[in-house]
Amino acid sequence: MPNNNDSYQIAAQEDRCGPRTKLSIPATLRASGGRAFQSVVHDLSISGFSASSINRMHEGQVCWLSLPGLESLQGEVVWWDNCIVGCAFSELLSPIVHDNILQRYNNNGVIRTAI
Repeated sequence: MPNNNDSYQIAAQEDRCGPRTKLSIPATLRASGGRAFQSVVHDLSISGFSASSINRMHEGQVCWLSLPGLESLQGEVVWWDNCIVGCAFSELLSPIVHDNILQRYNNNGVIRTAI
């Protein structure tokens, strides 16, 4: 039986085909052992994000993303390419929090409903 961490890793990879919304959110990003720096989140899903990164970040590195009005979200670097970093959240983002962020920063009016 896989442990919870294995289950999360599988879910995070499978979610890549789920809604990954392109947007532009001012944020602060901090890698483990480093100083926080200003960033911009370029896309967001419940499992992760990509953002600009003035500092080289390495696969497996722990980081924290701070979005306006939210607590810092812990993640892990999955890739880094030409000053853009892709990270998986340590815990899946709540769909409600995800939708609230989209409503605030995306003009497409994406709202998840339950029928």
